[in-house]
Amino acid sequence: MKKIKLSQDENLSIKVSYPLLPSDHQRLDLYFSLPDDMGIGPKTLAEDHYFHNSIQSHSAYYSDQLHLPLVRSRFISQQKGEQSDYRLNLNLFSYQIRTALDTDIKQTLKLKESEEFYPQAIVLAEQISGLLKKLRRYTPPDQKLRAFFENADNYLSWQVEQSFLKLLSRGPQSSDFTSERNFLFALCRSENEYRAENQYNSQVTLEDPNRITNKMRLLQRLIEYGVVLQKEVKSLNSNLNRIVRGTVTAVIMAFVMVLVLNARTNFTEVTIALVGMLGLIYGLREIFKEDITRIIWRRIQKRLPNWKIIYSHSVNKSRVASQTIWLKYIRNKELPKQVDMLFQTRRQQNKQAAQLLHFRSDTKVNAKSFLPGYDEIQQRIYFNLTPFIRFLKKGEGRLYALDGSKITKQAVERRYQINVVLMHTDKQNEQQIQRFKITLNRSHIINIEAIQTDGED
Repeated sequence: MKKIKLSQDENLSIKVSYPLLPSDHQRLDLYFSLPDDMGIGPKTLAEDHYFHNSIQSHSAYYSDQLHLPLVRSRFISQQKGEQSDYRLNLNLFSYQIRTALDTDIKQTLKLKESEEFYPQAIVLAEQISGLLKKLRRYTPPDQKLRAFFENADNYLSWQVEQSFLKLLSRGPQSSDFTSERNFLFALCRSENEYRAENQYNSQVTLEDPNRITNKMRLLQRLIEYGVVLQKEVKSLNSNLNRIVRGTVTAVIMAFVMVLVLNARTNFTEVTIALVGMLGLIYGLREIFKEDITRIIWRRIQKRLPNWKIIYSHSVNKSRVASQTIWLKYIRNKELPKQVDMLFQTRRQQNKQAAQLLHFRSDTKVNAKSFLPGYDEIQQRIYFNLTPFIRFLKKGEGRLYALDGSKITKQAVERRYQINVVLMHTDKQNEQQIQRFKITLNRSHIINIEAIQTDGED
């Protein structure tokens, strides 16, 4: 799948990313098959709760050519608007360096063998050094523009140092790769000395870990200005929900009033029987009102979208794109045929009773063209899987084996499996469909495997 990619983000989260072009319209469907022993369903995990707490969408401008914003910055004239042009181009370049670095660091940390880990780390270090040289090749003489450059340069230098220190601390230890480790340490020291020479941070800030970390978070937000689109989330159907609740209440109250009037005609005086009858009528009203309202509302809302996200440019506030989102529990018979066929390709022993959760996103790009230097929008949607595993059993099991006359035991962890079918439809109605098998335990995702459509797992 070239256009769209599903990958691991953090320990217990996955990321779906795909590009958006001007005047584009794309649809994304994700079907989660959650085994019943996970205990996930409408009663334990409401759709709106999972959306607001565990699903995050992120849109930012993107360019295939990392050097393009820097090249354009050399030709900034003295005309009006030069500061915003330079800042946008600089931010795009810095943002993409940071994004690429984060992605490559995560991929490198997955290499557990020293023979694979250190050569890849050296390649990454050489690449990032080249990008930093490109950034620092041009330092604007204008003091206002120089402030933007120093903020970006300060943050990227600190981020590179922190990323490679994390890489070295979490990577495999081996005395056979001392020269490679020294090369990476030298990169970290050189960036630290570079910031000190340019006096980017005061000594007071450097001596306080909280202050330096918070300052870099601020600089990170500054380089996202104009690149990361601002978003506004709107809950849809709220007025329709009020109408449904009001209508159900009105109908039930009318029915209750008929019963009350009939009771008054049958009882000429206020008696204990009348009081008991009225209490029973009002009690039944409270019991059935919520149930009837919920049933009717779920039937009405079944095909309606839940939320809408408006993306706008952070500089001129113009609307760039809009995203309509559905999130609902569905039944097996509601699955599209091609999705159901992919789920059926599993081996018989892997077909467990499961709850199906359907996520759908329709994204429409309103802008007919992007700002100069921006090729596309990179859309990323993050799904945190932590709510899915909160009911899973803790601890490890034991595997016993007979070795001659001795009994051996080995610790084994409990693992669970979530099947996900991703279906992507572009503007030309071309579809990409793929099933993924996500293996995880209570602490992290162990593996994400793309299953071949013509085979079983």
